[in-house]
Amino acid sequence: MITALIVDDEKTSREALKGMLERYCPEVQIIGEANGYKSALYSISKITPTVVFLDIQMPDGSGFKLLEDLIDINFEVIFVTAFDQFAIKAIKFSALDYLLKPVSPEDIQAAVKKLKQQQLLHNNTKNVRVLLNTLQHSAENPEKLVLKSSNQVMVVDVSQIIRLESDDCYTTFHFSDGSSFMVSRTLKEFEELLNEEQFIRVHKSHMVNIQYINKYYKQSEASYLELKDNSQVPVSRRKREKLNEMLSHL
Repeated sequence: MITALIVDDEKTSREALKGMLERYCPEVQIIGEANGYKSALYSISKITPTVVFLDIQMPDGSGFKLLEDLIDINFEVIFVTAFDQFAIKAIKFSALDYLLKPVSPEDIQAAVKKLKQQQLLHNNTKNVRVLLNTLQHSAENPEKLVLKSSNQVMVVDVSQIIRLESDDCYTTFHFSDGSSFMVSRTLKEFEELLNEEQFIRVHKSHMVNIQYINKYYKQSEASYLELKDNSQVPVSRRKREKLNEMLSHL
């Protein structure tokens, strides 16, 4: 059984979310509600929820401040928020989940399904620390990225990513120390997430960190890049112009 705490300063929002969980997610048992930062801090100290559905903007303190003030995050966090591009990008970098208001039954079912798949996989403290660090600095050029596989969580330095390689719905990260890590997310998701001034998708299956480009072999039929780890990455015809433009500014 998944136990849940709902944190939102608006009573109507709490009731709507509670109603959808009871109707569409019977495996979730709601064990508490809180109407703001202070009451949430108290509730979390008294109960042990599996997941906290957490509003971001609240009058007495944000959901981010709540997490910042907790020493250990031994529960899953699903943010429930109105659209906020900066906050959502930071949440994605930390590999945490979110729901956009107004929440739909389909979205909440998908979030609970994902929660069941990763339940008890890890302690969320490091994910939250990445989130708070990203918010404190800049979601446009974050220093850290959280990557999840089915049985492991990694916090990586963005600057150490040499390239990303796609295989259908999976993406493999290759790092400067020679290691690699596969996640079940598409390359397109990371293309939208990573800084376009630092990373470029040069092929349908490949994205590279331009700081690791060693040589660019321009050939009429099959152009390719040689990276500083001695790997070779193909460059598609339609990506050549953008690559040339980026390299001209290095």
